[in-house]
Amino acid sequence: MSAVRQAAPALTTVAEPPRHFLDLRDHTPAMLRGIVDLARSYQEFSRIGGRAHPRRPLDGCTLGIVLEKPSTRTRVSFEVAIRQMGGDAVVLSSRDMQLGRGETIADTARVLSRYVDALVLRTSGHDKLRELADYATVPVINGLTSRSHPVQILAEVLAFETHRGPVQGSRWAWIGDGNNVARSLIEGAAQFGYRLALATPEALPPCAETIDWARAQGARIETSHDKLEAARGADCVVTDTWVSMGDEDADRRFDLLSAFQVDERVMQAAGPDALFMHCLPAHRGEEVTDSVIDGPQSVVFDEAEARLHVQKALLAWALGGRDWVKLASL
Repeated sequence: MSAVRQAAPALTTVAEPPRHFLDLRDHTPAMLRGIVDLARSYQEFSRIGGRAHPRRPLDGCTLGIVLEKPSTRTRVSFEVAIRQMGGDAVVLSSRDMQLGRGETIADTARVLSRYVDALVLRTSGHDKLRELADYATVPVINGLTSRSHPVQILAEVLAFETHRGPVQGSRWAWIGDGNNVARSLIEGAAQFGYRLALATPEALPPCAETIDWARAQGARIETSHDKLEAARGADCVVTDTWVSMGDEDADRRFDLLSAFQVDERVMQAAGPDALFMHCLPAHRGEEVTDSVIDGPQSVVFDEAEARLHVQKALLAWALGGRDWVKLASL
């Protein structure tokens, strides 16, 4: 008599949906605080001579880094982060992929999900990021879009707290274009509890919908067109380049933003204890003077370093399951 194979028992557990990180507003303040606190422990470990995580908590994991826009800090910080946590990275540009030749985002998401454990996308269109997340079965992380740059804000919070202590209740000033970084900074005000004053040209305002959302969460947001008013009494002054990749109206933007350079007058208005931040790359002599970015109040390179520690904590959250903090703790 031929043997009859017994049917395998039905699975009774439901897989947890992938942990996407697309915008700060998608998450709770407690979760974001957990990422920053874990990143702080990685930073402290690195400063006593440790780089790679001693227990390799993401051993065997592969991170796909998809770059539709050139990158220094985003690419290197994520690539080094996954390797220091025990995993590996595959870096792809649109030139390397069929995505640049007409394959749909949905199909790309389905295929890459079979190869890697998480994806980082740096792109111009936020809708591409959202669609990738809709169809991917692995975590998708926003490495920058034209709408937002949430990982940068986590790094800025870490850098601020390294130098000045708890960020809650501090006063921040944004000076320049109401762009993607400004939008995430507004969301950060709601999630981390800092006050925010934005000074922008009338023609380049911050997103009104995002301000309304942040205020509804209790954030204290001020807007003006006066850089000195915004900077007055600030604990941290933040700016960004005037012309980003893909902007086609450079001359117009220079005209609009020429009055919004962060110079010594701005930092004097903020006060001697104020920090200066910039997500880099900086165009010296345009949005910021040499005397400010190279001055004693500037922490731009600590801020850049913070990206590495934040990415490690973010990957631990995305890939570590329910016990991600315990798994990733040193």
